[in-house]
Amino acid sequence: MTRLRSRLGTGLVGTLGAAVALTLSVVALAPEPVSTSVATVVKPIEVANVSNVAKTADCSRPVAFRPSRFDRSTKINNTFLPLVPGTRFTLDGVANNGGGPNNHTVVFTVTNLVKFVNGVLSRVVLDLDSSDGELEEAELAFFAQDNSGNVWSLGEYPEEYTDGVLQGAPNTWIAGLAGAEAGIMMLADPKVGGPRYVQGFAPKIDFLDCAQVIKKNQRTCTPAACYSHVLVTDENSPLSEDNAHQRKFYAPGVGNVKITAVDDPEGETLQLTKLQHLSRRALNDVNNEALRMDRRGHRINNVYARTPFAFVY
Repeated sequence: MTRLRSRLGTGLVGTLGAAVALTLSVVALAPEPVSTSVATVVKPIEVANVSNVAKTADCSRPVAFRPSRFDRSTKINNTFLPLVPGTRFTLDGVANNGGGPNNHTVVFTVTNLVKFVNGVLSRVVLDLDSSDGELEEAELAFFAQDNSGNVWSLGEYPEEYTDGVLQGAPNTWIAGLAGAEAGIMMLADPKVGGPRYVQGFAPKIDFLDCAQVIKKNQRTCTPAACYSHVLVTDENSPLSEDNAHQRKFYAPGVGNVKITAVDDPEGETLQLTKLQHLSRRALNDVNNEALRMDRRGHRINNVYARTPFAFVY
C-alpha cells in the first residue's frame, strides 16, 4: 500500500532533540516459530500505548492493540476498507522520483493467504508498484480487523527492484519484532477532526506513518467510477524533514480509490482505473506469487526470517 516512507535525517534530530533518540523503545522478542499451525503460534506482546516517539510527534493510538480482540481477524469488512480475497485494485497516476514525472501504477490484490503476525492471524495483500511499466517494488502487506471493526496494519515486506533485479528488502517491518508496532489503517468509526493516529511504527528503519480523518460524505470520480459518501484522510510521516502529506479517498464498500499529494516533492497522485474480482485460477496464480515472495523473504531478510510462513486459509 502506498505509504510515506521517510528517513530520519540530521535536521530532524536537531528539531526533536535528544529526547527522541532516547525514547526509541525497542522491545526484544524471541524469534517466532516458523509454523503454519494455529496451535503453535508464539504468545504475543500486548501494547497498550504507542511508543514515546509517536507521542512526541503528536500521533497517538486511540485503540489499544490487543491480540485477544481479533476473533475473526481475516474477515475484513470495514465499510471504508473491505479486503475480500480475490479483489484487485489497479490505480494509475504519476510520481516524481527525482528524474521528472513518471507514469506510476499500483496493483493491489487481496490474496487467499494468511500469516501470523504478533499473534494475530493476518490477511496477506500483494502490492506491485511500477514506474513507466517497470517494477520498482513488490510488497507483501499484512492486515487484520479487530472485534470492533478497526483495520490494523501489522507489517510490510517490500522488495526493491532496479532494472528488474532484486536489490533486497531493507524497509521490512513486522509488528512485534525489532521494536515495530502495529497501527490502524482504518478506524471502525471514523470521525472528522479526531486525533491523528498511528498507522505503523518501526524505529529500526525510522518509519512512522500517521493519519487523520479530515472529510466525510464527499463525492469523487475516477476512471473506474464515481463514488458518494467518500471518506478522506490526511497522512504524513512526523519523521520527515519536509511537510509532505498524502490525501487518501475511501469509497464505502470499495476502499481506497484516489490518492493526492500536498507539499510532497514526489507529488504522487493515483486514481482507481480498474476494480476486478479475480477468477479462482487467477487468484491461485497470485497466491503462488505471494508464497514465493514469502519464502524468499525468509532467506534474504533477518527480521522477516523470524516470522511464520504464510499459508492458504
